[in-house]
Amino acid sequence: MALTEKEIIEKSREYTLFEWSMQGGYSPLTADRAEGVYFWTADNKKFIDFNSQLMSVNIGHGNKRVKQAIIDQLDKIAYINPYATTEPRAVLGEMLAKITPGNLKKSFFTLGGSEAVENAIKIARMVSGKHKILARYRGYHGGTAASMTLTGDPRRWAAEPGIPGVHRIPDPFYYRSRLPISEEAFMTECLNQTEDIIKFEGPGNIAAIIAETITGTNGIIIPTKSYYQGLRQLCDKYGIFLILDEVMCGFGRTGKMFACEHYDIVPDIMTMAKGLTSSYLPLGNCIVSEEIGKYFDNHVLWAGLTYGGHAVSCAAAVAAVNVLIDDKLVENAATMGAYLAQRMDDMKANHPSVGDVRHIGLFSIFELVKNRETKEPMAPYNASGKDMEVMNLIKKFFNDNGLFTFVRWNSFFANPPLCVTKEELDFGLEIIDRALEISDEFVVA
Repeated sequence: MALTEKEIIEKSREYTLFEWSMQGGYSPLTADRAEGVYFWTADNKKFIDFNSQLMSVNIGHGNKRVKQAIIDQLDKIAYINPYATTEPRAVLGEMLAKITPGNLKKSFFTLGGSEAVENAIKIARMVSGKHKILARYRGYHGGTAASMTLTGDPRRWAAEPGIPGVHRIPDPFYYRSRLPISEEAFMTECLNQTEDIIKFEGPGNIAAIIAETITGTNGIIIPTKSYYQGLRQLCDKYGIFLILDEVMCGFGRTGKMFACEHYDIVPDIMTMAKGLTSSYLPLGNCIVSEEIGKYFDNHVLWAGLTYGGHAVSCAAAVAAVNVLIDDKLVENAATMGAYLAQRMDDMKANHPSVGDVRHIGLFSIFELVKNRETKEPMAPYNASGKDMEVMNLIKKFFNDNGLFTFVRWNSFFANPPLCVTKEELDFGLEIIDRALEISDEFVVA
């Protein structure tokens, strides 16, 4: 007999731990089934998924082609040790070499984004013979030891001290800049400071610079093309590998297959997960350039995972990527993203509590403020408790009205699956429009 929603919550709280949360008093949302851009709780409440869960269910829920690919592979073989190989692993490796930009070629498969990042920096250190890694404060790269150290936000604090050799470079976050200069001038200043840090830390010591191409959970920060062109040039100038973390922004999320295509740059190493299988099964990947791959022709790759290249996960990935391509979901993300951007801009104009909106494809955020002139956030950085009063009211309104998305500090996201229609966007945005009436009441002159 199926458990009731109350029983599911009680047993989950009694016997499992929930991530990034104080366990006492925590009440998780249940999920029973899902289809397209919707999911239903165990007591049959319907939600529109306006965040693709963790910005990851890119093709939408319940796709039968991916389900069938998983079943077909299970009928053949579920697991073989990672020293062996399978047809899905071979097919996926070739597919990724073809759809990623430039000379990215060889894939090292992991179980998720954190492990992909772990191995990206290991590879950068092995090949370069150098140990320092430069990362940004607003970047999020995962929850394992090295990826957590690379992460700049407060989730890192409890895990410190982390791995040695990680140093910070400026975030290209123009909206929160204190400098009274143009966006292009600000990006140039970020690059100048980055070059200074490279010199201070010693180019001969720095293996790589790692960055989320588009910063995800810490604000949907979208740099200019000149910034990334300049960062690529700095890496080339000083012999430093560029690692782009596309775990969240890859696989069509930004209206391109990979976000770096907006900037006409190619990283030396790229990490991916989430949209790789659209989260139907766990899989991550660290893909390296042909030159880096050749290094390991004559050197041992000191890396390994029990579930590396898992056959069923690779089969799911092949199917999920084919759905992206066959159903033209990347193109749909660009088209629907343009419509979403216009609607968000209109909401900003109509709601004084909206300080900024940022959007690229279907990767979007509303940032709420008490005053547009001062940019005082509706909730401070790393807010909790009473400081989150207004944002919790917004979150409750979303929940009561059947919209699921992430509310983080003074921002909330709008990142639906890439299969979303105009009508579905309008449905979700109508709920958001009404929610913003709540935050407007807290604007101060």
